[in-house]
Amino acid sequence: MANRQDSERALARRGRVVALVIAGTMLIWLVGTALVPWLGLPVRFVFLFDMAAIAGFVWVFVNLWQIWRLRQQLNDKGQG
Repeated sequence: MANRQDSERALARRGRVVALVIAGTMLIWLVGTALVPWLGLPVRFVFLFDMAAIAGFVWVFVNLWQIWRLRQQLNDKGQG
């Protein structure tokens, strides 16, 4: 029983990290794209923030998929 609780805690912790990455990625992207014209930087820096946001969201989607699969495995073990 303790092993299942430890697994659920680890999944919850991982979910919180994913949520923080989503929030942080959006915040950095919004602030970055607003700062580029304000600082008078070339437009290519906007694309830098766009690519960083895409990379962040790819990481998020991969981790969400892994959490989903681990949750399924955990539920399958509990039913068997």
